[in-house]
Amino acid sequence: MILFDYVLSPDCYKVRLLASLVQARLDLRAVDFHPGGEHRSAAFLQINPAGTIPVLQDGDLILTESAAILTYVAACHGPDWLGDDTPVMRGRVAQWLAFGHRLSASIGKARTHDMLQKPADIDACRKAGVAALRELEAALIEARLRGDAFLAGNRPTLADIACFPHAMLAPDGGISTDPYPTIRLWTRSLRALPRFIEMPGIHRLHELKPEPTGTSA
Repeated sequence: MILFDYVLSPDCYKVRLLASLVQARLDLRAVDFHPGGEHRSAAFLQINPAGTIPVLQDGDLILTESAAILTYVAACHGPDWLGDDTPVMRGRVAQWLAFGHRLSASIGKARTHDMLQKPADIDACRKAGVAALRELEAALIEARLRGDAFLAGNRPTLADIACFPHAMLAPDGGISTDPYPTIRLWTRSLRALPRFIEMPGIHRLHELKPEPTGTSA
């Protein structure tokens, strides 16, 4: 499988992270997203007319949406990450895959505005990002009340992979994660997984703080 990749893209990192966790081999093809703008080149647009990353190519198959790519990699190499084959868990996983797009459209845009000077309504992005983190925090509190450490159940799934990168990179867009102790507990659970890999920019400063004991909504 070939992944057209930008190392600082949270959506590309999702794919690299899942591939590491399920031990799937990826052939990484670096895309000069910034400052080169290679994703807008004629050659790249032949691969993905939308000009977005990540892109996964596996033989004749080309997938251009991170949720679809995650689903495909999991189905091929780690079916457990799709969740139990029950309506409840499959519905929860699908919901959080969609929620990942909301994080990208809010926190992700705030981050590219601040780091790459991409145009955006920064106040609206930050407001939507805060609302999304509050929703994520509330869902994780509810999960813990059910006895679950992860978003869709008692084990990690694509739901967690879809939300983790943008949640952790929120400070790059001027959105603090300090008010969300349950998100911090959740990220520690993910970091403890065998074969977890880091992304540049996702630091461990929050892990230097005392273990979260409270919850917020």
